Amino acid sequence: MYIAEARFALWADFIERTFLDEGFKELISKGIINGATSNPAIFKSAILTSPAYKEQIATLSHLSPKEKYEALALFDIQKAADILRPLYDAGNDGYVSIEVDPFLCDDAEATIAEGIRLHQSINRPNVMIKVPATPAGYIAMEALASAGIAVNATLIFSVDQALKCAEAFQRASQKASVDTVISVFVSRIDRAIDETLRNSGVGIGLMGILNAADIYNRVEALNVPKCRVLFASTGVKGDEFRASYYIDELLAPNSVNTAPIATIDAYVNGGDCVIKLPIDSKEIEKHRQKVADAGIRMESIIQQQIEEGLDAFKVAFSEILKALE
Repeated sequence: MYIAEARFALWADFIERTFLDEGFKELISKGIINGATSNPAIFKSAILTSPAYKEQIATLSHLSPKEKYEALALFDIQKAADILRPLYDAGNDGYVSIEVDPFLCDDAEATIAEGIRLHQSINRPNVMIKVPATPAGYIAMEALASAGIAVNATLIFSVDQALKCAEAFQRASQKASVDTVISVFVSRIDRAIDETLRNSGVGIGLMGILNAADIYNRVEALNVPKCRVLFASTGVKGDEFRASYYIDELLAPNSVNTAPIATIDAYVNGGDCVIKLPIDSKEIEKHRQKVADAGIRMESIIQQQIEEGLDAFKVAFSEILKALE
């Protein structure tokens, strides 16, 4: 844990083969991170731009594009899991996450089957299967967690999504004891509305944080066994906010923040270690009203972000497969 007394963890939102052999191990040895996350966009960048994959790709010509992708991704996930294993064995997280095929997001049975297959293929206990928070996803994440597979519920922007994930994990906890996280996306909300808010004289860079804080309050109140809120999408684009802003302002007991390496470096080198959450619900609602008064319908913004997030992962996945044809 980065802040052990608060059980606040930092995970690296990045996977790339050369990094795993170098910077990843250094961040772990220094006690900065104790986990890692990946997604189709991260693997797209790694596989299509890093020379570290060329040698293995050359041996995979007999496989389909998806089989090639899985061979490459599973190698990295296994490597990361092995590096993190001592932390996992010590009860200090040590998880790495891999996402199911995003095109399965509306098919519960296919998501369950793929989650089980990926978990068995990787064959490491410290792997979390990432499942998007869709109606089919809630069914899948409950089934996987009930089977003793650690689950990372992802692409969460709304309280409703988060509570449905928490309820799924609550039901699963009656059948198996397994770690789960509810990944709340933060900065994308601010980027979608801040220009409008600025023009209306309303404070910017706040709604994403307060929305995440609201979700945190609601999930914590449910006291789901072995379930934590994970704050994702916490990198800063541009220079309007300090680089560690979305880590600093979301420091919360019993939580995880997964961030790009540059964001983690900025936090370690000058971030805030003062616990900021929970935030009172009255403060959250006060700002939410200001946003509404500025003409922004948060329900529509959140739905748009959910759709765009799923589409972005589908596009990244398609581009990987096309490049591997």
